[in-house]
Amino acid sequence: MSQIQEFEKVLSGSDSSVAAFDEHGKSFVKRAQHFLHSTPAAVPLIVLVLSVIIFGVAIGGRFFSSYTLTLILQQIAIVGILGAAQTLVILTAGIDLSIGVVMVISAVVMGNCAITYGMPTILAVVLGLGAGAVCGMLNGLLVAYMKLPPFIVTLGTWNIVMATNFIYSANETIRDADVDAQAPLLHLFALSFRVGSAVLTAGVIAMVLLVLLLWYVLNHTAWGRHVYAVGDDPEAAKLSGIQTKSVLMAVYTLAGLIAAFAAWVSIGRNGS
Repeated sequence: MSQIQEFEKVLSGSDSSVAAFDEHGKSFVKRAQHFLHSTPAAVPLIVLVLSVIIFGVAIGGRFFSSYTLTLILQQIAIVGILGAAQTLVILTAGIDLSIGVVMVISAVVMGNCAITYGMPTILAVVLGLGAGAVCGMLNGLLVAYMKLPPFIVTLGTWNIVMATNFIYSANETIRDADVDAQAPLLHLFALSFRVGSAVLTAGVIAMVLLVLLLWYVLNHTAWGRHVYAVGDDPEAAKLSGIQTKSVLMAVYTLAGLIAAFAAWVSIGRNGS
């Protein structure tokens, strides 16, 4: 026993440092390459920023004015919200081709319930959001439980929802003046305020808050990690205990709900 203890004393004086990679000798190109490989989401952001800079320099300095940039934000608010919904589906290795017509029929439901049927505006908004969620739930049911390809499913529901919208709306338009008179709440996201020379609308603020909320949920919650896992390898996710069908149902339903929210924003943006 004493011999073993003497041997351990010798080991106690040995070097205990851990091997480390020396990055001081790396060039800027090598460091940038390592950053892009470790953070692939930064690639489209860098391309977008460079494109904006090149385009702005090419057409002159007026492009970078706060008024112009906030005007662009107002114009892309609806598409940005739909893009957030589409991102959720794409993260599960799927696609939702019906998301645009889901937004349209949700807007029609809100308008008809509030103006044509004379319902309270808040109830009309809830019914419109519910219509979008039901459409998304139908997509999720066919993808998760029927095992049908998302492209085929959403292409089919796109035609079904579009035809339903033509029949239900009878291609009639609800005028801006009628919305203002009977259901001003539908124009909530048209409210604007000025910050210096910049003009922001409630729709732009809603888009930014929605993106930040989804970023937090996807990166800092267990459900967000489950979404990534299902999109990366559904079989491995299932073997690890993740309810892949429930995750897919939740993602498609949430995408439909967000599309219906975009419908509310579009009513404020378009007026009618």
